[in-house]
Amino acid sequence: MENKELKVVSVNISKEKGTKKKPNKSIILDEYGVKGDAHRIASHRQVSLLAKESADEFLKNNKDFTPGMFAENITTEGFKLNKTSPLDKLITTQVELEITQIGEECHDSKYDTGKKVRDCIMLKEGIFARVLKPGEVKEGDTFTYHPRDFNFKIITLSNRISRGDYEDISGPRIIELIQNHFKDKQRKINISYNIIPDDQDTFSIFLEKISATKTDVLLTTGGTGIGRQDITVETVKPLLDKEIPGIMENIRIKYGSKDSNALLSRGVSGLIDKTLVYTLPGSVKAVEKYMSEIFKTLEPLIYMKEGLDIY
Repeated sequence: MENKELKVVSVNISKEKGTKKKPNKSIILDEYGVKGDAHRIASHRQVSLLAKESADEFLKNNKDFTPGMFAENITTEGFKLNKTSPLDKLITTQVELEITQIGEECHDSKYDTGKKVRDCIMLKEGIFARVLKPGEVKEGDTFTYHPRDFNFKIITLSNRISRGDYEDISGPRIIELIQNHFKDKQRKINISYNIIPDDQDTFSIFLEKISATKTDVLLTTGGTGIGRQDITVETVKPLLDKEIPGIMENIRIKYGSKDSNALLSRGVSGLIDKTLVYTLPGSVKAVEKYMSEIFKTLEPLIYMKEGLDIY
């Protein structure tokens, strides 16, 4: 679902929390959300949106839908908004919104036509966004939907593989595991792949470029041992803005209790600017074990690095 359009059916404001919002001719968005709205706050939940399609289906003709009745700031028409994902964008000629949350906890069943609170429409199909570009939104405007891709970079470090002495198995296996992980998710992924020698200068050049290329996740394989040629950890660690030691510590403890060789890797993980970096061993079996653990926290960390603590 790429670059689809959404028509703005209504823009709505409430002066008090817990009440229906009333349609207005237009609303003004700034860094705190909707001017004049009771829910205006400096958080990731600045603007609430609901698709008319969701409201109509939810009510099932038992009651006519009135924009704002579910406390949404912006009522849209075009497709269901719960088909979007955090970090996707909605853009008009004036305004740019970034989606930050799908659904919310319902605090009051007053507007759910007698259904249980767990069936509240905002819980299932409403979304929230933060304002990236302030401006005016009015009835009849059009949002263009821009899905956010996740960008991965895979680097295999090996003198022998880079010379062509051996075929790389671990790098392609990481790619395969990532593709399988995201196969059934509403998220497009882009993956780049390089093989380089165990050379600190060559590797440093790649690391310097990751911020400019908007890489979300960098995964390396090879060079985490104690050999003279193993320079991966020494190159990465000084560049980390924030280390996330628990991930690699957990992997070493979990697998090291069964196989002492798992304790020999010096792999690290952390952030370089806004890029998550994981240094994995060169063994394909180790790669499979490491990735199974990394996937457990990967998406929450991607959202957290973008300022969304939504897990």
